[in-house]
Parts: sequence; structure tokens; C-alpha cells
Amino acid sequence: MQYFTQQLFADADNPYADARYVIYGVPYDGTVSYMPGTRLGPRAIRDVSYNFESYLPDFDLDLLDVPVADLGDIEPFSLPDDVVEQVELAVHEFHRDGKLPIMIGGEHSVTPGAVKVLKPACYLVCDAHLDLRDEYGGTSDSHACATRRVMDCGVEDVYIIGARSGTKEEYELAKDLHLYSAEDVRRLGIDKVIDEIRTSVGDRSLYLSVDADGIDCCLTPGLGTPEPFGLTPLDVRDVVRAFAPAAVGFDYVEVCPNDSGQTAAVAARIIRDFIAAHWCSEHPGL
Repeated sequence: MQYFTQQLFADADNPYADARYVIYGVPYDGTVSYMPGTRLGPRAIRDVSYNFESYLPDFDLDLLDVPVADLGDIEPFSLPDDVVEQVELAVHEFHRDGKLPIMIGGEHSVTPGAVKVLKPACYLVCDAHLDLRDEYGGTSDSHACATRRVMDCGVEDVYIIGARSGTKEEYELAKDLHLYSAEDVRRLGIDKVIDEIRTSVGDRSLYLSVDADGIDCCLTPGLGTPEPFGLTPLDVRDVVRAFAPAAVGFDYVEVCPNDSGQTAAVAARIIRDFIAAHWCSEHPGL
């Protein structure tokens, strides 16, 4: 697989052979249904990552001490099913080599490719949309079908946090899943939601996905499919910190950098928090 980029994620310049974490971008928005531009998300997230100090005081960890490599971007094909296959091929290589893959999107349609390879027991996503359509826009690999395609990968349990949009049919299907709407989070508090999911997941593995539109569009407006009345950046950060230790893979998708940079900035910080939380769980006491 060839990768292309003009700038790497900050503090992610370790050789691939030495890396525990591998960042790769998928600049694809071929099934966009509202505003295009998420193909520009990986670059925007990388650019703003240089704004932040490498030291994370909440973890007492300097990311310069963590072996992270950024391989750049996959050059995506045009058809969504082909792009999903490209992701599968890349993640298969990373998984074979003992790396934990961190994907930067791009649209959400790419996530099932990673899940199919990593085979987690559970899938946890922060998202404004249920993404449970079986087909949309003439393809079953649309961004509106991402969670439905993940279910096809054979995961045991699906957890959705922040959803507030979907068809009636999707909400019927969601009754068999673990759904915490944005209103549930507001009513219960994110700590209660995290505790309930942690109890349910137990010691099983999971794949962790963040769709940027899970956060209220009034807070991070750089979105292709904006929805108001959503989660806060702190809600999502707390979810990522809580479940990073169990994660076999992670992605942050659907950043559409048509704002003043705040959506990409939140994404870059949460990616850094994921790395820190996972690394500290593997190296307690360091």
C-alpha cells in the first residue's frame, strides 16, 4: 500500500518498525449527502496538531516518549466499496505487524473496513446519526450505512452514544442495540453512561469510532452533516479516555474543515488523548 501526505501528525515521526501506534488518513467523501469536504479532514487535523504541546499533564506523559508513526494518507479510489477494501488491506498489514491502527477520515463509510479485519467483540461509536440504513444513494457502503455494515462484521454488541437522527426503520433496528441518545447523555450524565457501557463490555475488546457530528454543531461546526443538540467535546473526550484501554482500533471521521478550525482542533486533541490513555494502560506506573 502506498501512502501520500504533505505533513504528518505532530509527534508521530517514529519509524514504522518501532511504532506501537500507526496513524493513517483516508481522505474520502465520495458518498457525501449534504456538504462535501470531509476529504480535507485528515490534512486539517494534522495541521492543527502542531498547535499543542507534546506533554499531556492529565496523564503525566510526553507523547515524544510514545512510539507513534504517521504513514500519511491512502490515495482513495472513487467507488466506496473499493475504498473500504483499501482500508481492509492497510489494517490487515498493521494488525499483522502488531500495530494499533488510528484512522483519520474522511467520511464514516470507511470504518467497517477496519472493523472487519480487527474483529472486536464490541463496537462503540459517538455519532449524531444511527447510520443503520442498508442502502443509501445507490450503495450499501454509504456513510449512512456505516454502523449497519459494522453489524455485518459479526460484532457481539454495538453501543451508540449521541444519536439524534435516523429514519423510523433505523430506530426500530436500534432497539436491539445499546443506544444512548444525546438527550440520554444530558439527562443521565456522561459518567453514568460510561459506567453502564463499561459494565456491559466487561473485559471484551472493542473498536472505538468518533464521528465529529456527534458533537453539537454549535460547538464544532465543521461538519458535512451538522446536527444541533448534541454531545460536548468533553463528553466525547471522556468516552475516548474511558474506552481507549480496551480498544483494538480507533478512528476520528467526518471533520469537514469549513469552520475556523475548532472541529479539527478537537479531533487532534482527542486523538492525542486516545494514544495517551491506551499507552498508559499498557504501561502503568511509567
